[in-house]
Amino acid sequence: MPRQKPLAKLRNIGIMAHIDAGKTTMSERILYYTGRSHKIGEVHEGEATMDWMEQERERGITITSAATTCEWKDHRINLIDTPGHVDFTVEVERSLRVLDGAIALFCGVAGVQPQSEKVWHQSQKYEVPKLAFVNKMDRIGADFYRVLEQIEGELMANPVAVTLPLGKEADLRGVIHLVEMKAYEYKGDELGAKYEEIPIPEDHAEAARTHRQILIEKCAEQDDEVLERYLEGQEPSEDDLWACLRKGALAHKLIPVFGGSAFKNKGVQMLLDGVVKILPSPADLPPVVGVAQGDEADAEAIRHPDDSAPFAALAFKIMADKHIGKLTYIRIYSGTLKSGSALHNSTKDKSQRAGRILRMHANRQEPLDQAYCGDIVAVIGLSETKTGDTLCDADHPIQLEAIEFPAPVMSISIKPASQADNEKLSESLHRLADEDPTFTVAFDEETSETIISGMGELHLEIIVDRLRREFGVKAEVGRPEVAYRETCSLVVDGEYKHVKQSGGRGQYGHVVMKIEPADPLAGFEFFNKVVGGRIPGEYIPSVEKGVVKAMEAGPFAGYPVVDVKVTLLDGSYHDVDSSDFAFQEAGRVCFRSLFLKSSPRILEPVMSLEVVTPEDYMGGVTSSIAQRRGRIESMDTASGGLRVVRGMVPLAEMFGYANDLRTFTQGRAGFSMQFERYEQVPASLTEQIVKRRREQDKVR
Repeated sequence: MPRQKPLAKLRNIGIMAHIDAGKTTMSERILYYTGRSHKIGEVHEGEATMDWMEQERERGITITSAATTCEWKDHRINLIDTPGHVDFTVEVERSLRVLDGAIALFCGVAGVQPQSEKVWHQSQKYEVPKLAFVNKMDRIGADFYRVLEQIEGELMANPVAVTLPLGKEADLRGVIHLVEMKAYEYKGDELGAKYEEIPIPEDHAEAARTHRQILIEKCAEQDDEVLERYLEGQEPSEDDLWACLRKGALAHKLIPVFGGSAFKNKGVQMLLDGVVKILPSPADLPPVVGVAQGDEADAEAIRHPDDSAPFAALAFKIMADKHIGKLTYIRIYSGTLKSGSALHNSTKDKSQRAGRILRMHANRQEPLDQAYCGDIVAVIGLSETKTGDTLCDADHPIQLEAIEFPAPVMSISIKPASQADNEKLSESLHRLADEDPTFTVAFDEETSETIISGMGELHLEIIVDRLRREFGVKAEVGRPEVAYRETCSLVVDGEYKHVKQSGGRGQYGHVVMKIEPADPLAGFEFFNKVVGGRIPGEYIPSVEKGVVKAMEAGPFAGYPVVDVKVTLLDGSYHDVDSSDFAFQEAGRVCFRSLFLKSSPRILEPVMSLEVVTPEDYMGGVTSSIAQRRGRIESMDTASGGLRVVRGMVPLAEMFGYANDLRTFTQGRAGFSMQFERYEQVPASLTEQIVKRRREQDKVR
């Protein structure tokens, strides 16, 4: 089947926002107005098309990013609806990695919230051009102009209003379009599908004139010719304004802002116009750059967005489907893919064959014979492919930049409820780990327990629930455990000589090393200062392997060691008895002994916390944060008589906080938190943590 839409009429976009800003509601309206669905599914009724998982419909939140395809004004839009909860940040990260543009959604009442800021910075990392939509303008306390100021002040962006709300709160009637300088009033009984043009009301005329002037000035700054004509007194045309908005957005110099209410069906069509007129097609973006493989290994390789170029794609999401098996979502950057084609996985250096190609609509599939440059599709049959792997033409190998994911911060032990579940548990957990790079599975040989780790309580709760519902595995879980780390605080040096002789060939490895604290987030650094062949070069990596092995379960309390610098200073070897194993052991034991002398410290994950509460409960909120070893950093006033308390709190103290907050605020306060950094545990608690860890090891 030939390409149905030219590349210039393709848009790969995502919707990103803080939890409960209305992302899925917006997706449902887009599907309805583009004719992709004939009924609006509501999140609060558990009927949203894009929230297809049972867990999503029960909780009213998005857990996994869902992809769909629709059309608007002769353009094809590949749309991805991403989660807002911080526990599922991996879904936002991998979606933004492959998208060409994004809609940043903001609540008209709450404005820029913590996760809004988080996903904004994620999009900047991947240089994704953006539009903004100020949602929920029908809500009490909504303020479009305040959100504009917050986008500028808190996100350091350059917003420019393209539409303004017509009316406010319960009186929201439509929008004022500043490019066209027209007002559009929606008909309430038509689900927002019909609206009529009306004169701009007198009470909105001044705001419309002011913000149109700002729009014109900011647009003129994007194009020298338009600016020159404007300075000569010629006002830019509508086409000029759209072209300048597009140019500014693609250069990351402007953020065009629209407004309305997705739930009340107002302003969505104007946003869709903005998507096709402002956001880029794959052809508008620079060619993708990777690293060549094979004969030209490590050289820069470029793939232009062209159907005739060598095939190159990135696998950005894995999904286990109980009916058809493993689905691999890919973004095609160049070339075409036919069903049954042979592919090369350059990340793993393996050959694979693509089975069926599917265009996804949430959890429904549409089979395709062929996929083209710019497409986002799912492929069956790529059993060896993981998230972040590059798929390419074997004759033109390339490896694209992988996707970085945050490390898990919370763990629980899990065991099957019965012997019958034992066989299915391991397989099911590893299938879920294939889907989610922030979910890890490990087996503790000392305790004979399976340990699963994730990004938070909700993340692990969903995993256990999916085990029961999707895979039919009943499991018992232990108490959540924080992912502590260990590090050193002093510079220490010393030596260890590994010598064993029991008849025949013995073992000999002698190392002299120094350990010292590294910069925060530096991880592990290894330096070799051995001179004169005191240790043969082939044994230096063996010493490093031994050190790394010792760091996996730290000598102090059994937690992984981070932020440490190790320098191999000297040593010796034996012509007969030295071996790879002997020097690994020497490195391992020497590191352990030196680490215990370095005044080791325990590090804990610390979360940034934001609590939104009525004024009446401020005392209880600040007290609850202090009781959890938290530090309050700011207390601000929000609209509607609400207060916003921001601070830093150790994750270990936040278990059960949702229930406690709900209780003492009568359910009127809400909170969000996200991982910020690791910090040193107070000395008074270090001994308790170490003691508890050792007691757990004994019980296990």
